This record gives sequence, C-alpha cells and structure tokens, in this order.
Amino acid sequence: MAEGKMSLPSHFYGRSAIEVARDLLGKILVHQTKEGVTSGKIVETESYLPFNDPACHAARGKTKRNYVMFGKPGRSYVYFIYGNYYCLNAVCEKEGTPAAVLIRALEPQEGISLMQKRRKVKEIKNLCSGPGKLCQALGIKREENDQDLTKGNLVIKPGEEGRVKIIARPRIGIEAGSDKLLRFYIEGSAFISKP
Repeated sequence: MAEGKMSLPSHFYGRSAIEVARDLLGKILVHQTKEGVTSGKIVETESYLPFNDPACHAARGKTKRNYVMFGKPGRSYVYFIYGNYYCLNAVCEKEGTPAAVLIRALEPQEGISLMQKRRKVKEIKNLCSGPGKLCQALGIKREENDQDLTKGNLVIKPGEEGRVKIIARPRIGIEAGSDKLLRFYIEGSAFISKP
C-alpha cells in the first residue's frame, strides 16, 4: 500500500501530539493479516507529550522499549502492559522529540466477525472500547512495533469528510499527569473506553 490517498501522509504526524490526537478522531485504522482485514474508526485518543509529561514513556530518556518515540513521525509504537495487553501509539512531532498518541478506542467497521473471534466477545460496542481490546481485536502485537503507518499492513486512512465535536478530558489509567486534559473523544460515541 503506497503512501498517498490510501493512508494519511507522514507529514500529518509531524505536528504536536495534541493536534495529531484531535485530528486522528474520525480516521480509520486498518490492519491486514493472514486471517483477514479488520478496521475501525478512531473515536478516542490520548496525547503523550515530549516535555514535562511524567506519564510519557520517554520522560526518563531513551530505552530499548521506547526508542521508536525518538524516531520519525508516523511510526507505530506498540508496547505490552499488565502482562496481557498490547497498546498502539502513533509517533508524532519531529525526529528526536519523543511524543506519541495512544489510540484508545475504535468503532468497528471491517472484519467484525474476525474481531469477535479474537476477542471472544459478541457485543460490537465492547470489541474495541479500550487500547488493549482494540489491539486484540485487530491482531496488533509486538511485531507491529516500529512500522510505517503510511504504508504496509498497518495504516491509518482518512475518514469521512466533516467535522466531529471533540470532548477533552483527563487521561485514564495513569497517576502522574492525570490532571491534564489530554484524552480526546468524539462526543456521543457509544464506542469509547469510558464515558
């Protein structure tokens, strides 16, 4: 899949993590695997900032885990949490400035039966209503870390034209930096992780 109309261009990600997080709402995340294609509309995101953000994985410097955040914008940063779940982030800003946007929730679109099989869940609202859930539903694992989100098997595509109303709230599941309004979601979506 070539960069262009089929996916968001790399320069889309070369901006502040807050701008990217807001602008990713309504876009389409697509993952193509041997089992089939799954996709969903991004309805919830969280920004992780490069400076003065204690919740950012890069707050203490570059490591084997977070090195992707210091690389080129538009790469995937996939990490493992709680010994059970993967989380997908889009690297933002300029190379050397570690920032990312966590994809928190999707509205399932393509490959719903495959998502249900992977998640062992029938109710569509619960398939991708959290970062770990959506990675499980779309089959996103450690192998998808450091992938180019503008081409290949894991991409983010433009969504339908038109503005969405965005709500900003504190991030979820963190202690440090939880006062910042860096979680964004589409107003009225039934598919977000928490209301």
